[in-house]
Amino acid sequence: MGSIYKAIADKGYAVGTISHNRSLTAVEALGVTGLDYIVLDMEHSPQTCAEVTGYITAAHSCGKDALVRVPGVTRAEVLHVLDVGADGVIIPCIEDISEVEELIGYAKFAPLGNRGYCMSRDGDWSFGPMYCEKGLPGYMEYANKNTILMPQCETVGCLEQIEKITALEGVDGIMVGPFDLSISMGIPGQFDNPEFKDALQHIADACNKNGKLPLIFSNSLDTLAMNYKQGYKALLYTLDIMRMINAFRTDLEYLEKGTKA
Repeated sequence: MGSIYKAIADKGYAVGTISHNRSLTAVEALGVTGLDYIVLDMEHSPQTCAEVTGYITAAHSCGKDALVRVPGVTRAEVLHVLDVGADGVIIPCIEDISEVEELIGYAKFAPLGNRGYCMSRDGDWSFGPMYCEKGLPGYMEYANKNTILMPQCETVGCLEQIEKITALEGVDGIMVGPFDLSISMGIPGQFDNPEFKDALQHIADACNKNGKLPLIFSNSLDTLAMNYKQGYKALLYTLDIMRMINAFRTDLEYLEKGTKA
């Protein structure tokens, strides 16, 4: 059982953060904070696949799952991060169910999909325990069950088809990108808008109905607590760089007040 599902089993939710910091030490540090998982973001940061390989190792050294958000919907982008050992892959900007069906083909081995096989880091170059015990079929079955495929719902098109998408075998969860979803809905940043709140509830309900993991991002802990009550079991809190900036700004403001007292 990975750290995300273990946390959910133990306390009812899992909390992680998005890492934009291109540093092995930073990822290791996140691993000892008490966070349950880390999302490595190749979509909105300059992280490369080679760098991500090291960050996955750093996360695993602390017993944390490492999910990777890839830049787009292509076979190479999905396959590369899975081959280097990502525990899951998040795919942004999904528009319709046909893209998700294509993704299942890239990310899951037969019979669910047609993921390409090579002796790669993901299976310890075919020397991993599952491969040694049960051969290639055993490894393929294990990878299908333990690799999280998570399309990102951040468009109206995806929202309108969320029931069908979450019902697909091979989809393990949905990540909500609230900023882009609100923009796509024509209400940018209006997170208190009843239409937006209804959309979030609809996504959570569809996931839970179909046994899929609902994940959502927010910069606000209060908002995440509200999302949890809506049924979101995986909570994604801010970016590591933003948290660092805010922490130093708060500390410096405190110091400034103390020096003037």
